[in-house]
Amino acid sequence: MTKEELKARVHEALRARRADIKAVAENIFSEPELGFKETKTSAKVQKEFEKLGLSFQTGWGITGVKARMKGRKSLKTVALLGELDAIVCRDHPHADPATGAAHCCGHFIQIANMLAVGMAFKDAGIMNELDGDLVLFAVPAEEYVEIDYRNKLREAGKLRYLGGKQQLIAEGAFDDVDMAMQMHANPTDNPNGYFDVGASSNGFIGKLMTYRGRAAHAAGAPDKGVNALNAAMLGVMGVNAIRERFRDSDYVRFHPIINSGGDLVNVIPDYVTMESYTRAATVEALKRYNTDINRALKAGADAVGATCEIKDLPGYLPLRPDVEMRNLLRANAEAVFGAENVGLAEHSAGSTEMGDVSHLIPVVHPWVGCASGVLHGADFCLNNEEVAYQKTPEVLASTIIDLLYSEAAEAQRICAAFKPVLNRQTYCEFQDAIAQGK
Repeated sequence: MTKEELKARVHEALRARRADIKAVAENIFSEPELGFKETKTSAKVQKEFEKLGLSFQTGWGITGVKARMKGRKSLKTVALLGELDAIVCRDHPHADPATGAAHCCGHFIQIANMLAVGMAFKDAGIMNELDGDLVLFAVPAEEYVEIDYRNKLREAGKLRYLGGKQQLIAEGAFDDVDMAMQMHANPTDNPNGYFDVGASSNGFIGKLMTYRGRAAHAAGAPDKGVNALNAAMLGVMGVNAIRERFRDSDYVRFHPIINSGGDLVNVIPDYVTMESYTRAATVEALKRYNTDINRALKAGADAVGATCEIKDLPGYLPLRPDVEMRNLLRANAEAVFGAENVGLAEHSAGSTEMGDVSHLIPVVHPWVGCASGVLHGADFCLNNEEVAYQKTPEVLASTIIDLLYSEAAEAQRICAAFKPVLNRQTYCEFQDAIAQGK
């Protein structure tokens, strides 16, 4: 059977499964959970794997679930990822009232796409026609949030890293995977939807900052105190003062929040905590700007006689999509969406730990326009179900067929040309060095 015939069978199977795909997405959307806490979402994915008759492994990165669909040969393995977690957005109309978690990052669409491909391949008997394996992998904690909470898990030995795919790399989850792909939802004004085949993006270093001063009565004896909040504010102003040195081409970002800014209004704050990222487009720029930012933050403490402790944490590496793999993706996207609705955006200042995976194996990470509002905003809303639940899985499924068809020739070619920057051991050594302040 030709590739085109296989694709047609899969597309037909996807159309037949449209109601099931939508139901899964809405079920996950209804109960958003934050990273490394996605127990309900993980259980829902496991239930869907059971319906498909797939064996699976649980416990990857605490909540991750990994299933393998075997081809007639296992020459190469392609992983299709879907992210389990949500983000905090308390004003979103569907936010969890207890946690503030909401799926305004679109990860419920990712999980639906991952399961949709699994459903279609199973229903159409496609794996018997392919010479490689497909891994369906529901992964935890893409959003690098609740840094203090996760760092405590790390200090307790329950996590090595704070991001889901980082943790999975350390656990060896990608050791038996040759290439990986996933999609992300994105807002668009295009009524036909839009398929961005996925540009590069920033990496970042996570940061916890603690300012310590001396408490005193804020009105009666302010001269006896050392104001840690003033120190923190001066530190942030110091970073703002060096922003003119941030080159546009390096896409530098620093955006702190104050977790604790003092305890009582009539007591000089003696303990202030903040968290943030230093983001940049390359590993070299990350290290260089992070040094400058740390110096400015500490200068704020020096100015008022306080102290500043900075804990740098392993963040995400810049995303480097594989160009040849992306070319296959683009061809299939143009066939489904039309060439006028397919493109490649500029480098993104945002970050994803798919960037970490891209330093080990070939990856693609497209952005699919199927929503309205603002990503991570209270008005984020899926507004094009056909794009989200029909067209996008068609593109992903067709690309997997291209990769694994006829001795997995395309996958073999792309993997042979790929030059990994890191392997699991050197990746962990690099990230651990950041945590050790090296």
